[in-house]
Amino acid sequence: MTQRLSRRTLLALPFAIHASAKTTEVRVKEIRASYEDFVYRTPIKFGGNIVDKVTMLNVHTVIEDGLGKSQKGFSSMSMGNVWSFPSKVMNYNDTLGAMKSLAAEVERITNASKATGHPIDISVALEDQFLAAAAEISRNLKEPIPKLCSLVVMSPFDAAIHDAYGKLLNRSSYQTYGKDCMRKDLSHYLGKGFEGEYLSQYVTASPKATMPLYHLVGAVDPIERADIKQKVGDGLPETFHEWIVFNGLRNIKIKLNGEDNKWDQDRILAVHRACLQTMPKIGRKDWVYSLDFNEKCPNVAYLIEVLKKVQASDAIAYQRIQYIEQPTKRDLKADRANVMHEAAKLKPVVIDESLTDQETLMYSRDLGYSGAALKACKGQSQALLMAAVAQKYKMFLCVQDLTCPGASLIHSAGLAAHVPGVAAIEANARQYCPVANRAWESRFPGIFNIKDGLMKTGTLTGNGLSAIA
Repeated sequence: MTQRLSRRTLLALPFAIHASAKTTEVRVKEIRASYEDFVYRTPIKFGGNIVDKVTMLNVHTVIEDGLGKSQKGFSSMSMGNVWSFPSKVMNYNDTLGAMKSLAAEVERITNASKATGHPIDISVALEDQFLAAAAEISRNLKEPIPKLCSLVVMSPFDAAIHDAYGKLLNRSSYQTYGKDCMRKDLSHYLGKGFEGEYLSQYVTASPKATMPLYHLVGAVDPIERADIKQKVGDGLPETFHEWIVFNGLRNIKIKLNGEDNKWDQDRILAVHRACLQTMPKIGRKDWVYSLDFNEKCPNVAYLIEVLKKVQASDAIAYQRIQYIEQPTKRDLKADRANVMHEAAKLKPVVIDESLTDQETLMYSRDLGYSGAALKACKGQSQALLMAAVAQKYKMFLCVQDLTCPGASLIHSAGLAAHVPGVAAIEANARQYCPVANRAWESRFPGIFNIKDGLMKTGTLTGNGLSAIA
């Protein structure tokens, strides 16, 4: 009897493997994009630019497995053209128009594709075609579409497929990155050193229960009442002091100019003084800062001077600096002299705008960068693969958003909550574009209504990427 049962098991094994492939390998049956436009309640300044509006790229998809079972998915992302496609020869509408043209091509290519597999397989299979489409569109532009910009356009298409995939399997998307769902190990995507490994070793199946929120103090944001040029008058905080109390803040991101050493030092110290005045009122003793120069530092010596002068002026303010986002130009190969080895001895220095693939991440390590900023706007597939590489090399990790509202914030928060080592979440839309959050606040109050400086990421336990639409 035992022998007969064993033979049955052996005979059934090929079918079991075949059935598993049929249910875990999918194709895109349909995908379509649409847009929403929102106006900021107050402008944000970064990289020398003022931004006061946003266009959201929303993507709906339907995927199908090998047995003919289908499922819908959804994702959304800020177009972020000022950040991803900075140009001195093309205006806002020109760069946004180029991104919309690329989105139409990504939609067309994906709908025509016969690619099958895990969502990451589909992303990898189609990326070269998307980049080729960007190059073709660029032939009629004054300036080519940067790869970073292409990733932003591609990201909601990729995320929508991940979302649908999780829903198809009736689980969180973050529970689909093991060998039960992925037919190839990480070496297929990342090369030598990742043999026999899967993303499930680098992301958690369940989100962290809570995570601190990183609040942004923009370069033109008022700290004191005297800084207000014109009140918004919508009932939300008008000054940094008021935001501290309103959200019970713990983590503060400070936007700097990178063009005036003294201004940058004074801005850091002004934010620190405001914290010293107001944090005790909410019983807060521990808080931290991150510094974001948005690539504007002329060289690494400028950064080191700012840090050392802040340290000399106020040692406690300096101690509270947790990390620094990419301080110099995003084109690392053109800026080879600005190595970060000495700066990284002072504080973690993370690659952000430059991070567009594994090659740039590894190159940044050679230049002395000690951390990486993951972003949902660069694609779920890419963010997870880069998270694996960064963890392999023990790099500092953070997750930044692109002033992501609504579903895009849920996506970004989920990414941060499932990647080990990420300590906090950035969520700027509540400050600058809360109108885009309105439809989501009642459905995800722990994500959009911040109390005690914490986001309740443990609530993101739905199927897919949790942002059910």
